[in-house]
Amino acid sequence: MKHIPASAFRTASYPLGTGAAPGADAQAFDRLDLFGLPMTSSEPRHIAAHIVERAGTGQRLTINFVNAHCVNVAHRDASYRRALRVSDMLLPDGIGIELAARMSGAIRPENLNGTDLFPLICERAAVEGTGLFLLGGMPGVADGAAAWACGQYPSLRIRGTHDGFFPADEEDALVERINASGAGILLVGLGVPLQEEWLARNRARLDVPVVMGVGGLFDYYSGRIARAPKMVRDLRAEWAWRLAMEPRRMAGRYLVGNAVFLAHAALECARQRGWQERMGAAAKRLFDIAGASLALLALLPLFLLTAIAIRMEDRGPVFFRQQRVGAGGRTFSMIKFRSMFTDAEERRAALLASSDRAGTCFKMQDDPRITRTGKIIRRLSIDELPQLFNVLGGSMSLVGPRPALPSEAAAYRDRQWDRLGGKPGITCTWQVKGRAEIPFQRQAIMDRAYLRNRTFATDLKLLFLTVPAVLGGRGAY
Repeated sequence: MKHIPASAFRTASYPLGTGAAPGADAQAFDRLDLFGLPMTSSEPRHIAAHIVERAGTGQRLTINFVNAHCVNVAHRDASYRRALRVSDMLLPDGIGIELAARMSGAIRPENLNGTDLFPLICERAAVEGTGLFLLGGMPGVADGAAAWACGQYPSLRIRGTHDGFFPADEEDALVERINASGAGILLVGLGVPLQEEWLARNRARLDVPVVMGVGGLFDYYSGRIARAPKMVRDLRAEWAWRLAMEPRRMAGRYLVGNAVFLAHAALECARQRGWQERMGAAAKRLFDIAGASLALLALLPLFLLTAIAIRMEDRGPVFFRQQRVGAGGRTFSMIKFRSMFTDAEERRAALLASSDRAGTCFKMQDDPRITRTGKIIRRLSIDELPQLFNVLGGSMSLVGPRPALPSEAAAYRDRQWDRLGGKPGITCTWQVKGRAEIPFQRQAIMDRAYLRNRTFATDLKLLFLTVPAVLGGRGAY
């Protein structure tokens, strides 16, 4: 699913549409995207009414909950992550999700845990005549939860129950029994990630309109596990109560798991607020400055020899400055060792028809404007080295799409403009794979791919590959 940064909708909402609950259809559900998962938030009674209404109209709806433990599991379990992403509705559950939302600047979600929603769903289902099927828990636990629900809401219709311990070869028969029950809502309490994967695997053949993964909900309402007192729940510390009740089973989930979740939340905060991108840009800039400074010191003798050779050939200037187009279409003055005669720009128009490259960029292998020294320094890419000063000045980077001439940029079409989405560089992907031999259309594709997937490791790899590419001289003219 496409990630939408929290900054784009700090109070985002969307209408329920035709499946909305009576009296609530004009109200909007809030939406927040965290950890790549689009979650739905609203007042619990509104959510419960919507669930029962969808069941009554026969509209299919797959619901799952997301809490801190779910986020941890989703990061390491691809199958579970896929199951969450194919859900129609993900509900934020617990203080962890609320904390992550606050850190990321998203809206504050409601605490929509299944344990609190269950009695609201039962109450509404009893009024609407919607039947429930309870699947999960140890033998007798689903029956106990059903007995509690019917005791609280005598008109509630429980269409069936089944424990969560059944062999794989009985799954088909279980699905048939659920379909034959006439239930409008199926509650599956197999635990994370089994329940979500079971629903994803069987959803296509389940005739029940609304299906929900509800974790250990049946344990509480059957009385097998005592729920935290209301005061503890109001303090949002129910996790601590569960840890106290089952320390050996829950220690990994809460002591280690909470620390892992906070790390995931911090990374999500960096991504949502753009810190990750800004930190990456700052690191790239520091690397550019350090790399360019070291390179200038190491190459100083070569600079001096090249300057002397250029000056002696025709007494013209050593350096050549040219306007180029950089990031965001901004122009800057790029510096190179002069490799052409001083009247090269005036002679360019007459040579355009002789370009060896069709399309946007002019290139000519036997360009008569190039001096004898120019042929050598072009062959070894020495003419590009003064661009290290551009790197120090910040208009260029060591690695990035090569800067275009304004006339070339003016001829860009469609997505070719995307190559201006990053700071131009001294070397790039196509520079190490053939340079001028690669058609411009292909160069633009390679530049876009680099900008989408650039990393520090990619930059290092391209810098190392530049050395043999320069020595090989392929496409250098």
